Amino acid sequence: MSLILTQPITGPSAWKAADLANSDAWIYRLSPDAIATLDAALASVKARGLSFPCFGKTDFPIESLAAELNRWSEELENGLGFLLVRGLPAERYSDEDFQILTYGIGLHLGRPVRQNPKGDLLGNVAAVGDINDKHTRVYETNLYLPYHTDPSDVVGLMCVRKASEGGLSSLVSTAAVYNQILEQHREYLGLYYKRWYMAHLCQPDPALTALFSFHEGKLSCRYLRQYIELGHEIMGLPLSRVEIEALDVFDSVLHDPANRLDMMMEPGDLQLANNNAVLHSRTGFVDHDDPAQRRKLLRLWLEMPNARAHSPDFPGRNGFPEPEALQAA
Repeated sequence: MSLILTQPITGPSAWKAADLANSDAWIYRLSPDAIATLDAALASVKARGLSFPCFGKTDFPIESLAAELNRWSEELENGLGFLLVRGLPAERYSDEDFQILTYGIGLHLGRPVRQNPKGDLLGNVAAVGDINDKHTRVYETNLYLPYHTDPSDVVGLMCVRKASEGGLSSLVSTAAVYNQILEQHREYLGLYYKRWYMAHLCQPDPALTALFSFHEGKLSCRYLRQYIELGHEIMGLPLSRVEIEALDVFDSVLHDPANRLDMMMEPGDLQLANNNAVLHSRTGFVDHDDPAQRRKLLRLWLEMPNARAHSPDFPGRNGFPEPEALQAA
């Protein structure tokens, strides 16, 4: 059997924008009972004098939502590959409450993993980085965030506050991108299966990874062009002309409007996406003058119990190693 998938992918994961334009099936609206359950779990954590991240799954009791959480997990791995959870009344929660809610939900979906060498379990997605430093993580600015995947099974984004202008979230199906490349640019397929150096793959130095992998009947993708270019620069291995051309083709398909689903996340929205099956992006934004009102999302990386297996050329990535200081604590 060939390592390269040569047939188009079918099924719900191969969605295009038109398939979802008149549907909100990807929006999971929380019922009043579900919100009450989450509020009670939040109150339980606070009543015990606990705070993020110093509590466990049993401290945040939402067992009555097990069936709903299982539906989310199934959608992420075997359905569209993403969903939006809507309904949390954001106005009643503090920033600390949002941390507890996001992390607590994550504990019941999978295992939250570390997002940087410091060991953070929630990332603050806000404009705090130096845009002139190529080593700045791309989510730390207010600039356009190119389509990419994160090094975890699932990424969750909880919207705490919106920007004054912009900050539109955008998703693209990996399967739809693959199908278009297969149809229109088949000659480049082998290059995407070879291993490339990529920076910021939860290791101190750039690590090798394929961009596409087809293994045990499922396609997976890992991509962020800036980190590929940085990885090869650090290793002193410039990209060849044909490699650059292949990445240009990849980007052209990613930016095809026919493939893109855009959404404006509202405060209290939780977006969940399978990094193997969906690439995500965000438009640039203009922030509020008042620091207390500035755009903020909480980012959660999860290792999922129902995640697909990966091939040796596409090693599994689920966050950064536990810092030694935390291991000794």
